[in-house]
Amino acid sequence: MGTKMNWQRWLMIAPAVVFFAVFALFPMLMAVYYSGLQWNGISSAKWVGLANWGSVFRNGEALHALRLTAEVMVLSWVVQTPISLLVGVFLAGRQRHRAVFGVFYFVPLLFSSVAIGVTWSYILNPNFGLLDALLKSLHIGNGNQNWLGNTHLALLVVTLIIAWQFIPFHSLLYQGGAKQIPDSLYEAATIDGANVWNTFFSITLPQLKYTLITSSVLVLTGSLTYFDLIYVLTDGGPGDATTVLAMDMYKQAFVNQNIGLGSVLAVILAVAGVILSILTLRFTGFNRMESQLEGM
Repeated sequence: MGTKMNWQRWLMIAPAVVFFAVFALFPMLMAVYYSGLQWNGISSAKWVGLANWGSVFRNGEALHALRLTAEVMVLSWVVQTPISLLVGVFLAGRQRHRAVFGVFYFVPLLFSSVAIGVTWSYILNPNFGLLDALLKSLHIGNGNQNWLGNTHLALLVVTLIIAWQFIPFHSLLYQGGAKQIPDSLYEAATIDGANVWNTFFSITLPQLKYTLITSSVLVLTGSLTYFDLIYVLTDGGPGDATTVLAMDMYKQAFVNQNIGLGSVLAVILAVAGVILSILTLRFTGFNRMESQLEGM
């Protein structure tokens, strides 16, 4: 009986194991192998061992990209998490107008990153952009701000556009979590005379603890892979003001035709994502998975 159950368990997880091995583990092992090559992707490759790794850590450009990635990660969490949480809880209500608002609010999820990038590049154009025209009509600024061409503004603007794209997705997570909170908790709080903010901080927020952790892990690890939208909006510029690690990896591997250096950056990205996920789950207690409804 025990042997039969073991076979059934292995049979059930086999598709996931095969999928992970083919599409995650094998590419990662190949990236590690390529990181030891001096190769332009066409001619014969030369094994150089750890030379590419040493080059990355001596290269100020790679360290600059690593710092920008950390800035985008922190800024993305700071912007996306509170807005997503509040909007998700708001949309979990039962009033009809909230559902109508939700339909329009989730529109960014329907578009690809390329479409969003092209649209915002027109909106932010310093010559005929809609945003500058709007600000000028409100007598704010001179109407020709180069939002994506300013080295001091570009990274902030790109991160805010990314937030605009992904906040609806995370709001959806919080909306689903908020709908699972028992009404009896709110009814008891109402009887005790709790106001809206007391209810939010005493009931809603604690009950959304695991949703908050899940959303945070997705925001932080997702920040490591931002590429397509940045590529369309700024191509890493002006200068290297928006060249995050994923963008630097693309430039090293396919623009500079240095597959070895690009593979080193790819391995660093993957390892950083895994470590970040483990640390987040470890220090938040998410892996213990205790029940939120215990004692009710």
